Formats: sequence, structure tokens, C-alpha cells
Amino acid sequence: MINSLALNLIADVMDWENDTATREYAWLQLMSAVKYDGYSDFRAGVRFLESLVTWLKQFEPDDREVAYALVKRRLVYISSSEMQRVIENFVPEIVTPYLRKVVAAELNIAPYMVWGSQKGAKTFSSRLRKCLFIGLSDGSRIDVLRRANAGSLSQEQILPMMNIDPEKWKGLSKDIRKEEGKDARFEDVFLIDDFTASGTTFIRMVDNEWKGKLAKFEKMVKDAKDSVGESLPIADDYNLHIHHYVSTFQARKTLLERVNDAEQNWSDKTFKSAVITEGTLLPNTLKIGSINPNTSEMVAGDLDDGPILELCKKYYDHGLFQRLEIHCREVGQDTMQYGYANCALPLVLEHNTPNNALSLLWAETDNANGHNMRPLFHRRDRHG
Repeated sequence: MINSLALNLIADVMDWENDTATREYAWLQLMSAVKYDGYSDFRAGVRFLESLVTWLKQFEPDDREVAYALVKRRLVYISSSEMQRVIENFVPEIVTPYLRKVVAAELNIAPYMVWGSQKGAKTFSSRLRKCLFIGLSDGSRIDVLRRANAGSLSQEQILPMMNIDPEKWKGLSKDIRKEEGKDARFEDVFLIDDFTASGTTFIRMVDNEWKGKLAKFEKMVKDAKDSVGESLPIADDYNLHIHHYVSTFQARKTLLERVNDAEQNWSDKTFKSAVITEGTLLPNTLKIGSINPNTSEMVAGDLDDGPILELCKKYYDHGLFQRLEIHCREVGQDTMQYGYANCALPLVLEHNTPNNALSLLWAETDNANGHNMRPLFHRRDRHG
């Protein structure tokens, strides 16, 4: 009954004729059931259809068709089951091929021959035990990673967060040395997170100082060296792996450039080399429009996104930028019309909507400096 009422309200808001309404009802019901109703931050008593009614009503009648088309034709929603598949594929598709090449080089054999002998299999198992996996946020879903790799990864090589105290470091050292020998340490460290859109949150230079998640990890390792000394279970020349379950093309490009810069110019870094990987790489064409390098303005791309960009300008409250100004200034932007770092993504993750997405999708403001924005997907804002 509630579902039917919401559909009728959408038809009224959109001023659809019967044939159009019937066609759109089928699509809306399908997508609601298969994906959108699973969004974890819908408020009590509200699911996708109810949220869509409220969201569409904020637009003037002539603009609602463009807004609806944004949802139907451009929105990408990554569901819980899709994210789980990406997490489950992390070890077999990212970690295993890397270690197979390392072990093959060590034994001077071809990678496909590693498991063809007892020595190769034993060496691979030992090298896998010398990998440390660290989650960078709740989104890293370490619980899912552990369950997916039960029996192949030890509980003592997977850490849910970066807040590791001296006693935990000593415990990790004791466990790995008990299994792999008195001098054993982790030779590869994997930093894991769910999503990156711009790459700037992970690593950036501010006032000639490295900032971001990588800088926090570096400080943690240095502090651990000072506090536990020889009990630190991380090798002096360890390999760093930066893995995101989902990454945009823009973020990968930024990370490659900035991490390469860090490898060359970060004089006191603790890692020897760094590798950037992702479970799913979103194409550059996902972005709504593109930045004109001459004017720094957002312009329509090959998919003729001009009408959507106009909506972003028209239905915007600059109070959103003022609330996040410190973080926006760090990446050189002066508006949040297109999301953080001007990523302009029509993207929603099932557990939250990234602030790199078009602000039309998630912003909620009080009409302080523009349009009174209403979200389609309510966002939990850690900067709010």
C-alpha cells in the first residue's frame, strides 16, 4: 500500500500520463527492490520511493525530468552484495598473483610453477604469513575479509584499524616469530579502504608537510619504532600496498602521481616502495562533465551533461561549502556544487554516499546561502 502510494505521488510530481507512469513504475519497483531500498542511511519509515518523492519536489516542474534522468540513466549504486564480492576477490586476485611473482623470482622459476613443488608451496605460504593487512576505516570491512580468508590468513595478521598500541605490536611480533622464525617480520603491508574518489584524502602536501591517511600511518610506524624498538614486527625495507575496493580513474591517477612523488622526495618515509591497486576501477566517463583547464569551470562532456550541471548550479546552497571550507581549500576548490574535489560523481555506496558525489544527491541544508537542499540519499557526514 505504501509502495503504491509513493508511486502515485511520483507520477503526480512528474506529471506522467498513464502509459509513462506504468512503464516507470516497473523500473522503479525493480530498482527499489534489487538495490536502492538496501541503502543503510534511509531514515525510519523511508525507503527509496518515499525519498525520491521528496527529492523531486524540490525542483521546479520544468527541471524534474532532468533530475529524474540523472537517477535513471547516470546513477551508479554499489550494493552490499557487490561490495562483498569485491572484498572476497581481494586476496585471490590482488595478493596471490603478487606473491606468486615474488616467490617465483626468489626461487628462479616461472610463476605458474610455484605450487608445483613442496618447496614452492611452502615458500608461498611463508611469504603470505609475512603480509600485514590494516583497515583504514570502518569501510574496509575487515570482518568480511577475515571470513572470506579463514584458514589462509591468520587472525594475527589482519588489523581492523590503525590505532595499534605497543602491546599489540609486541603480540604481533611474538606470533609471527613463533611461526616463521626468531627474525621474522612483515615484509608487505597492505593498507585497505573501501573507496577513493579523488586520492587527496589518502595523501596530500599542505604547507610543505605530508598530510592524509598515509602520513598518519607513517607516524604510527615511527612512534611504534620508538616505543617497542626491536619488537616492531615490520621489516625496515617493507613493501607498501595501497588498496581500495573501489576507485575512480581520477583517484588512481592522483595516487600514482603523489605516491611516486613521496617515494622520491619523502626523505624519512618508512616504506621501500609502494603499489597502488583497486578491486574495481570506475571509468573516467562516469564523471558528470569535466573541468576546463583554461577556465577551471565545469563543462559538459561527451555525454551532454549540460542540463545536469545547470541543476547543480541552480539548486545549490553555498552554506555547504562554508561548512566544509577548510577541507575544500586544501584541494583548491571554491564550491561544493560538484562534490568534494569537483569529482562530480553520480555515485552512491550502500553504506553511505561519498561527499565526492554530486551534492544534489546527498546535501541537506537550511537555505542559508541559496537553495534549501534535500537529499535523495541521506549522508552521514564526519565533517558535519
